Amino acid sequence: MKSWLAAARPRTLPLALASIILGSFLASSAGRFSWTICVLASLTTIFLQILSNFANDYGDAVSGKDTAERVGPRRAVATGLITKESMLRGIIVTSLLALISGIWLLIESLKKAPTEVFWIFLGLGFLCIGAAIAYTNGKRPYGYSGFGDIAVLLFFGWVGVLGTYFLHTLSFDPILLLPATSVGLLATGVLNINNIRDIETDAKTGKYSIPVRLGRERAIRYHWLLLVGGMLFAVVYTLAVGHNWFSWLYLLAFPLFVLNGRAVANHQKPGELNPRLGQLALSTLLFVVLWGVALVGQ
Repeated sequence: MKSWLAAARPRTLPLALASIILGSFLASSAGRFSWTICVLASLTTIFLQILSNFANDYGDAVSGKDTAERVGPRRAVATGLITKESMLRGIIVTSLLALISGIWLLIESLKKAPTEVFWIFLGLGFLCIGAAIAYTNGKRPYGYSGFGDIAVLLFFGWVGVLGTYFLHTLSFDPILLLPATSVGLLATGVLNINNIRDIETDAKTGKYSIPVRLGRERAIRYHWLLLVGGMLFAVVYTLAVGHNWFSWLYLLAFPLFVLNGRAVANHQKPGELNPRLGQLALSTLLFVVLWGVALVGQ
């Protein structure tokens, strides 16, 4: 059980939930919020994130990308704690759980929507499952080609925030691309720290992440771009929709992002970056909660 819990990587769950929380807060500020939809969306996201972690563990082991030189937490399949066959079954089970939870979510939220909307969201759900698996699996895993950053921005930002908002409200507002992009960029920053940490081992095993392609110094500048972009999109949204002093409550989280950027730039040993992954993930969650409180409280 400890091995399965470790493979599920519960520390990644707060970041996965950040987009669902923000989308729900935005819906609440628009006067349209449902606890049922919020809970089911969160449950579906948790299953998808665990699926992604299981698939990543399996894919890295099968492809040989997870070697003894790895600096981050050791993976369950590569170390023999969980067999490949058992992990494959775990991937199938979590895929089914995500699908069941997702369909339940769509049934509850799209009762008054046209039928074609249900099928569009169901297709999006299959896309999410496929993306979670294909990150490190298949003939051409996109995570090994440097496209993971785009996937994180898409699913942890745009799909998570805008999709959750739509399921609550059955409406779409283009201005919400700003907060969705804000959270997506910060989530991408977490992946970037992971890839900066593993830059040497990834280069040896043929995993061409963005930091491997850019080099460490430019990858650090890229990290600052993600952090500053995440903060800037939030500020632009607040200025665009109207504001009072309480609207800026989320600014309290900004120093944490600056501290993260400085730490990533100053740490020289790969292992020193491990705590920065969790710190940025939790800082993003705090940022989202503060922003949400500001949205519903103004």
